[in-house]
Amino acid sequence: MAFNALVPTLEVKNMDDTILFYESHLDFKCIDREEDAWAFIQKDDISIMLSSRFNEGKQPKPVFTGGLYIYVDDIDVIWQILKDKVTISYPIENFEYGMREFAIYDCNGYRIQFGQELEIN
Repeated sequence: MAFNALVPTLEVKNMDDTILFYESHLDFKCIDREEDAWAFIQKDDISIMLSSRFNEGKQPKPVFTGGLYIYVDDIDVIWQILKDKVTISYPIENFEYGMREFAIYDCNGYRIQFGQELEIN
């Protein structure tokens, strides 16, 4: 039995604003969409499903305590592109576990982390 892909699904407040955020800041492309019900966005090997709110009456705000962690190959360039355009969760830093990373928030408050392995000499 094989697992072939993981596609996180994020509930969003406004589909148009969310697609615009991911396209304009992170270079994703919306490759499929059904009005405001759902959208499928993709960049390289990263896919994310966006959906309208489920059970909004029972839970007025989406709850997601984790983050989306994206491995990248040129973290410093991505940091320079994003640092003045988005809300920063934590700035770029080298961590003792061997990663250079930073995190931002998307327009819905979801944390997106970017990381690159440090070269160890």
